Amino acid sequence: MKIVALETLRPRVHPNLLLLLLHTDAGVTGLGEAFYGAGAVESYLHDTVAPVLLGLPDPTPERCARMLTSYVGYQGAGAETRGNGAVDIALWDLLGKTAGLPLVDLLGGAVRDAVPIYNTCAGPGYVRTSTRQESANWGLHDTERYDDLRAFLTDPGRLARELADEGIGGMKIWPFDRAAERTGGTEITTPDLDEGLAVLEAIRAEVGSRMNLMVELHGLWNRPAAARILAAIAPYQPYWVEDPLRPDAVDALAHLAAETDVPIATGETCVGRRGFLPLLTQGAVDVVTVDVQWTGGITEARKIAVLADAYGVPLAPHDCTGPVTLAACVHLVAGQPNGLVQETVRAFLRTWYADLVTGLPQIDDGSIRPSRAPGHGVTLRPGLSDDPEVQHRLTRL
Repeated sequence: MKIVALETLRPRVHPNLLLLLLHTDAGVTGLGEAFYGAGAVESYLHDTVAPVLLGLPDPTPERCARMLTSYVGYQGAGAETRGNGAVDIALWDLLGKTAGLPLVDLLGGAVRDAVPIYNTCAGPGYVRTSTRQESANWGLHDTERYDDLRAFLTDPGRLARELADEGIGGMKIWPFDRAAERTGGTEITTPDLDEGLAVLEAIRAEVGSRMNLMVELHGLWNRPAAARILAAIAPYQPYWVEDPLRPDAVDALAHLAAETDVPIATGETCVGRRGFLPLLTQGAVDVVTVDVQWTGGITEARKIAVLADAYGVPLAPHDCTGPVTLAACVHLVAGQPNGLVQETVRAFLRTWYADLVTGLPQIDDGSIRPSRAPGHGVTLRPGLSDDPEVQHRLTRL
């Protein structure tokens, strides 16, 4: 089997999303995806990846991962890594379709039939317009049905009750981000701290301990300010605090972890097993939140999962990006003995995900199941390539 064409789609409904199709001479197509900087990733795929992949016999994921490793920036999460991640997911999809097996079976088989989920409380327009993690990119909208970001800022108790009534056992919020923007993360004032704590208080008052509470800090803080936040939220028993510092600040994270009893989750912006190893060896991480696509694909993510398991650290894959990556995450976490929980965004699942693809993983009563279709199970909606609202590019052998 050879790859004979590389096709990319950029739907205007979400400018940060890039869909990748790898077409083979056997008539089988693999679907991958990249998120953030779609234009740069698209150029990389057509200008650099296509000459390597097109015509390559037996393009297996591991072989292609080695061939596409960039000499410059191979330890960075730039356009090359995101592009390689898209290719890798598409190659695993091809492999599954050729073998007639779902990815979870190719990865060794499911450890569990379903994985608990939590809801990241974003809205449909979250992180749509830029690649920066900033409140200007929150996409807040007064009339959106599932604007869970606005809801946790304005009525967190009601949102927590609604999620709990759906059977969702966890929610992730970020009530301190605007405070970080005001000070550059160097300090948090008492009024800002109290404002963020009020959100946590409202959730606990409404649903008590029924809801696992994940507090996201987006790596925006310096260590003294982060330590103050963690100390203040500890009485609310967070399930974890995510990215209190940048994950590449390994020594600082290790110091922070040593001085708090609050579990620390990190890793969505880490690249590869070599990026995670220092965090694990220094005891700086309690939950690994690898992003399957951003770290280079399933090939690398499964090695990170095994590495984390060797250190007794659970796996909770990040997905606040696109539908193909979510499917890949679910196959991965369902097949790992240290798989803990899967991130989902109901605002994405119930709006623009469904506009683009079919075959999304099934969610029932707070758990998600990997598809039993060959590959990762997600396919593009018919006619998407010809949609005038989708930018299209094709490179052939």
